[in-house]
Amino acid sequence: MNPAFWQGKRVFLTGHTGFKGGWLSLWLQQLGADVTGYALEAPTTPSLFEVADVASGMQSIIGDVRDGDAVKRAMAVARPDIVIHMAAQPLVRYSYVNPVETYSTNVMGVVNVLEAVRATPGVRAVVNVTSDKCYENREWPWGYRENEAMGGYDPYSNSKGCAELVTAGYRSSFFNAEKYAEHGIALGSGRAGNVIGGGDWAMDRLIPDMLRAIGAGESVMIRNPHAIRPWQHVLEPLSGYLTLAEKLHTEGTVHAEGWNFGPHDTDAKPVEWIIERMTQEWGAGASWSLDGQDHPHEATYLKLDCSKARGQLGWHPRWDIGQTIAKIVEWHKACDEGADMRAMTLAQITTYQNT
Repeated sequence: MNPAFWQGKRVFLTGHTGFKGGWLSLWLQQLGADVTGYALEAPTTPSLFEVADVASGMQSIIGDVRDGDAVKRAMAVARPDIVIHMAAQPLVRYSYVNPVETYSTNVMGVVNVLEAVRATPGVRAVVNVTSDKCYENREWPWGYRENEAMGGYDPYSNSKGCAELVTAGYRSSFFNAEKYAEHGIALGSGRAGNVIGGGDWAMDRLIPDMLRAIGAGESVMIRNPHAIRPWQHVLEPLSGYLTLAEKLHTEGTVHAEGWNFGPHDTDAKPVEWIIERMTQEWGAGASWSLDGQDHPHEATYLKLDCSKARGQLGWHPRWDIGQTIAKIVEWHKACDEGADMRAMTLAQITTYQNT
């Protein structure tokens, strides 16, 4: 990624009030981009969006990606060079209870954003962010490659597979490489692993659940301690999305396809390993125990093969899982002490860039 590229670029970012969107909003602001965000209100209280004062350096529009006309109006005003679509219903267990909301947000939301792109002159690059869970999970011990079949057991994972199919359909139908001279738009997608970092307060996520338990003086309850996930700091996939968007903008449709952004294989760890490392790093007051209740199905084993991103985009992970956990603890302890969390978040971004 070339930081100078982003200076003055107009970026339309959906999902800017969420955890990943908040981090990306601040990073884009730091790079000197002109950012317009479009999303629902922050999904949690507290939230990174509020705690780190994300809105102060951008245009923030509160809206629903399920409202296609509203998305078109907002994008028309923003006149972006680059669109990054991150707005989503992101939780597996929530999707079992709210499948219609999950599909309408995660599938029709993509359609609405891409329709807005078609109606907005000047857009050059589009990155649709989906998930590693978009793949048909066969519980393989090796990582999934970008050409593996789409699928998904639960409504969330399945909706992300559908979102990838929508992206492929729009790419071939409306943003076809053979007609790039006519439309001038390059469309790619980014698939990331289990993203963790400071400022995540979502329910039913491992690190936020543990931090809430620590704050309450309780032991965090773990559903599936042996489940293996590709854990990575939030800045890792964000650097991938920025790299991909830059390549799409500067090189056209050469890289207009799906891309995995995950950690090194050695950082695909069981939940039990992560929670034990986290309790060690936090120190006194942190502990965990097994939740023996029945829970909806979740994948046991999931890894990504990121060879293509390393070889063709020059992207690679910078922080290992130990550094990642240390940065999470640093962030949340600073938050508990009343620090300036916008400055703290920007400082971690700078440290990551300089790694």
